[in-house]
Amino acid sequence: MRERTIASHFARAALGGARRRGLDYSGLLLQLGISPELLDEPRARLAPEQFTRLIQSLWQALDDEYLGFGPAPSKPGSFAMMCHALIHCRNLDKALQRGLLFYSLFPEAPRLTLSREDDMIRLSLDDSQVWDPDHFLTESLLVIWHRLGSWLIGQRIRLEQATFSYPKPEHGAEYDLLFPCHLEFSTQQSSLVFHSRYLNMPLLQDERTLKHFLERSPADLLSRPDDGDSLSSQLRRLLSRDSSRWPDLEAVAAHLHISPQTLRRHLREEGSSFQELKDQLRRDIAIYHLGRADLSLQQIAEQLGFSEPSAFHRAFKKWTGLTPGAYRAQEN
Repeated sequence: MRERTIASHFARAALGGARRRGLDYSGLLLQLGISPELLDEPRARLAPEQFTRLIQSLWQALDDEYLGFGPAPSKPGSFAMMCHALIHCRNLDKALQRGLLFYSLFPEAPRLTLSREDDMIRLSLDDSQVWDPDHFLTESLLVIWHRLGSWLIGQRIRLEQATFSYPKPEHGAEYDLLFPCHLEFSTQQSSLVFHSRYLNMPLLQDERTLKHFLERSPADLLSRPDDGDSLSSQLRRLLSRDSSRWPDLEAVAAHLHISPQTLRRHLREEGSSFQELKDQLRRDIAIYHLGRADLSLQQIAEQLGFSEPSAFHRAFKKWTGLTPGAYRAQEN
């Protein structure tokens, strides 16, 4: 189970446009099973499908794919129509150019441009005209275009750099999941940089796969954080292969053919630790099962390696600020 959960910050940020428009979304949150307690707790997390439903519901309620953050609304269906316009292009270069041309037809849409810098391509976003105090629209547009491109060619486009026209926000730690590359803040523009070789790759998708893709996108693109190439991401994938057995650091280091000291040092350089990675994975697995009725709290505790449910209860509250029971209650 490799699903990453979504920080409650992004749910609060997504609701900012609705508050700006004066929309009473309390009934919508109740319908989605998102409690005020979860929204108010900074450490709380949402399951990916829960976040996807929130974004889709806000689109419908606001009649705006920009969720109230843009200079003008983007009618629901605009993204889907853009995808239909580019799906038959022969390569990624033509597809991105056509997609950006589509949105340029709307004068008040946030402007995205592609430029070449030696062997690199920069996808730049002019976010100067948007009302985006939590940077939700900027983050969303960059993430969506990156992952749309990756989906079109059937492989992940490796990012070399991401820049942002604002200082590092309070939720900046989450950017390692959104943009797994070198990050720079307070720059002249918000942008993503990737190698130009991807532009010549053919599209591997068609009308049939697009139909399935559009059932949940682009909201689904926002709720599936990029695994990336970092050691932390590699370890998460390794640990998630069999969450019923939790190897220790020495066993993982041996599997990677490096010393435990080297493993600790590399993780420290990435701002992480082995215990922190295990706790994040256990937290996400717990939230996954708490949103379903397949396992009891005791069974979840056992699967996560806790000898007593009370130990699981304490750990989960430390991770999320809420009890396991509070999570299960809001999902049912």
